Amino acid sequence: MSAALNCNICFIGGGNMAQALIGGLLSRGLPATRITVSDPVERVRELLQEKDVHVTEDNLAAIRDADVVVLAVKPQVLASVLKPLHGLFDGKLIVSIVAGAEIATISQFTGSAYVVRVMPNTPALVQTGAHGLYAHEVVDASKRELASQILAATGLTLWLNTESQIDAVTAVSGSGPAYFFYMMESMIQAGKNLGLDEKVATALTLQTALGAAQMAITSSNTPAELRKNVTSPNGTTQAALEVFDRAQISQNIQAALAAAQKRSQELAEELSESAK
Repeated sequence: MSAALNCNICFIGGGNMAQALIGGLLSRGLPATRITVSDPVERVRELLQEKDVHVTEDNLAAIRDADVVVLAVKPQVLASVLKPLHGLFDGKLIVSIVAGAEIATISQFTGSAYVVRVMPNTPALVQTGAHGLYAHEVVDASKRELASQILAATGLTLWLNTESQIDAVTAVSGSGPAYFFYMMESMIQAGKNLGLDEKVATALTLQTALGAAQMAITSSNTPAELRKNVTSPNGTTQAALEVFDRAQISQNIQAALAAAQKRSQELAEELSESAK
């Protein structure tokens, strides 16, 4: 974390993901005086001021002294935000968490090739995020390490071999929290259908999800092996899993993630076209 602690970091956009990263960096020891956030919304600036970071609505002023610029705006405003800043990123590392924005698009808007593209996910808000990173080939090892340190403040960081893999990361972990929330919703409703109080069904479901994830993370066994270990022949778990198999739940999950990947590719193409 030493490299990141010696940098001035600017965030263009101060929404939830930016706030998660800022909170993580502050908890790791980055002085608040080294963070500047530019956001057009007064309420967002007020919230960030409570963290003692610098705030502004002037993007040009925000990036002036920055070593790292984190792009955290909505895709639809990316062009209008970056075009006035074209050519002003010399020597700065650009870290983009903008969904669907390819490195070529960001480079076109900024005039810089020093870009790291990141697909984060919302558990970063509680420092348990999963981030897939890909860098332009001109980004050297030291700048890659710097990007890793910034993202690691809120969770797991994994480097990808190709930029196209960002779409797969989007399908697996970017959208992934919603899949697990969907499963939780269904289990809670099932518990209520079976006679449990909603609070009881909710508490049991959430704790079970937490426990299963923790077991999978800490165990030397694969999730498939863990599943087999808790499935007794002709038992209750097997009865439930047989229903899943008859409904082809596994195949449907795989098809759903393929659909998410395809949509991620389409969004990237749409944004790239709009940049021309």
